[in-house]
Amino acid sequence: MSKYYPLINKNSEFDAVILCDGDYPSAEIPLHILRKANFICCCDGAGNKYIRRGKIPNAIVGDGDSMSKNFKRKYKDIIHIETEQDTNDQTKATRFCINKGFKNIAYLGATGKREDHTLGNIGHLTNYRKEFNIKAVMLTDYGYFVSAQGNCRFASFKGQQVSFFNIDCSKFESKGTKWKTHAYKYWWQGTLNEALDDEFEIKSDGSFLVFRTYLSKQDSLGRRHL
Repeated sequence: MSKYYPLINKNSEFDAVILCDGDYPSAEIPLHILRKANFICCCDGAGNKYIRRGKIPNAIVGDGDSMSKNFKRKYKDIIHIETEQDTNDQTKATRFCINKGFKNIAYLGATGKREDHTLGNIGHLTNYRKEFNIKAVMLTDYGYFVSAQGNCRFASFKGQQVSFFNIDCSKFESKGTKWKTHAYKYWWQGTLNEALDDEFEIKSDGSFLVFRTYLSKQDSLGRRHL
């Protein structure tokens, strides 16, 4: 049976939101999801940004290298320091949320700034699905990434811009996209495809990432697809 991935919009609900220390969200959909979040966990320095905007998160998780001593003292009740350096603050925050029982997690602010951090954050989505068995969605100001495996169906709309990033597939076939797909050897090969209708399908034998935009190509200068 194919797994189904719905569209992400302002009505999408998550158990928790992890706010990373990349570019702070500025688009309507990620900001709305942040505002209505039931539980907000900030990654290290993202806690400073969030608090400067007049909000207090439920938790701040990380190695503490982006927080001043005064900040740590003031917010000691919500700060959780993890000093191990085998993984990044995004993953530390993910483990913290999982220990709280959260399985459906949105990631905001995970892109922007240093490109190596951006690639690392996106790449972790596959590990989170495989190792932690959670539903992880990474939202940017333009669209959102999900990790998937095997045969899947994705909600879409005509003209939605879609990109595929092969992880370990030797078979990768799509139905409902403008351009035919295959088991891409390089990440760039699966970018800049387009949905033809309200759903597209992928038949594969491995793991892959999918990026879907909020806007259709035609509406990219107009309002967001909500």
